[in-house]
Amino acid sequence: MSSFKISTLLAGVGAATVATLAPLVAFAQEAVAPAAEVAAAAPLPEKADTAFMYIATILVLFMVVPGLALFYGGLVRAKNMLSVLMQTTMIAAVMMLVWVTYGYSFAFGGSTSAFFGGFGKLFLSGVTVDSTSATFSEGVVIPEYIFICFQMTFACITPALIIGAFAERIRFSAVILFTILWATFVYFPVAHMVWDANGYIFKMGALDFAGGTVVHINAGIAGLVGAIVIGQRTGFGKDMMAPHSMTLTMVGAAMLWVGWFGFNAGSNLEVGGGALLGTINTFVATAAAIVSWSLVENFARGKASMLGGVSGMVAGLVAITPAAGSVGPMGAIVLGLIVSPICYFFVATVKNKFGYDDTADVFGIHGVGGIIGALGTGIFTAPSLGGTGGADFSIAGQLVTQATAVLITIVWCGVVSFILYKIVDAIVGLRVPVEAEREGLDLSSHGEAAYHS
Repeated sequence: MSSFKISTLLAGVGAATVATLAPLVAFAQEAVAPAAEVAAAAPLPEKADTAFMYIATILVLFMVVPGLALFYGGLVRAKNMLSVLMQTTMIAAVMMLVWVTYGYSFAFGGSTSAFFGGFGKLFLSGVTVDSTSATFSEGVVIPEYIFICFQMTFACITPALIIGAFAERIRFSAVILFTILWATFVYFPVAHMVWDANGYIFKMGALDFAGGTVVHINAGIAGLVGAIVIGQRTGFGKDMMAPHSMTLTMVGAAMLWVGWFGFNAGSNLEVGGGALLGTINTFVATAAAIVSWSLVENFARGKASMLGGVSGMVAGLVAITPAAGSVGPMGAIVLGLIVSPICYFFVATVKNKFGYDDTADVFGIHGVGGIIGALGTGIFTAPSLGGTGGADFSIAGQLVTQATAVLITIVWCGVVSFILYKIVDAIVGLRVPVEAEREGLDLSSHGEAAYHS
């Protein structure tokens, strides 16, 4: 009850009555200030922000299943189509359970450690329908449950990206065991270092809006190490290993692009100008990368292919991910134009020169594209180039910080991933027998076939 309403109520009563009620009035007036202070100290989530994050979360799930599953599925041979679909689906399901059990706590558990989120939120301890998470704007919060779900979808798609590097030759049990171990010892620590306010890379001042280091460099390096440790597919360089359905790959790539708006815009954590900046950048950087890849391919091979088109699409999406919220649209276009020729060089030249069998070019596109995006963020965030950096923004200083963050991610992920592959190989074995590989993983691992005559 406000003091205005109290005085109005007493206007028509006598002096004696006022004297009798005086202690009650004083108590009511004293209670007003604490109640107001509590309300100010605990802001309520805006329904618009909550709805926005809900949509963004569902869009990122759409990237995993069916988007990534179909994208990778079309790139492998027909006899391995279902194996990729199953691996992607199971990784998403397993990671959801791991995330709510301990992953969220390890990444965002409230620890002051620079490398580890702690045990404070194991099994989502302390999380209720009333608990909130902060956004980038002071005083603006969202329900903690939606933040948990949004970050959970990131944890689902990152290990799923890795499997494209060694598709068509790995044991199903090895995929699942490696996913759990890799998320525990690589993904969660890097996510904490980059995105938690106490994280080592965060405190360095590195910029990673939606996952250039956490998602793409992490997945790209783990994929490269896996492709080398597991080895080439049987018949690699001799047998025909062309994608069995570019139609499905195109459908999956289109789903990735649509879902990526949740990935990038949602990382703003609230609806507003920052989310819309991420949105337009996701449009134009991707468009520029598609055009750029097709031009390079036409110059190098004489024809622009659909495979090149979708490769450029993903390369542009990867490159803009860390920069989506801090570069201007013109900077995003330049990033898209730059990333495709570099990724094309790694896919068409470097891979062949070194002989590693990266089935879906996870390293060549996600790893290399993530590095280009992370470094480009340090350049195009400059206000002089249309970015959102402050007046004291230093391109040279930020570039050094970005490069340091990239290097930390590469070393951490590369070394730990190598150890984890060896552990998984010792426990369940990484690779299927040659006979099973020749038959196809659909039948040998799952007893099903994607297509029937």
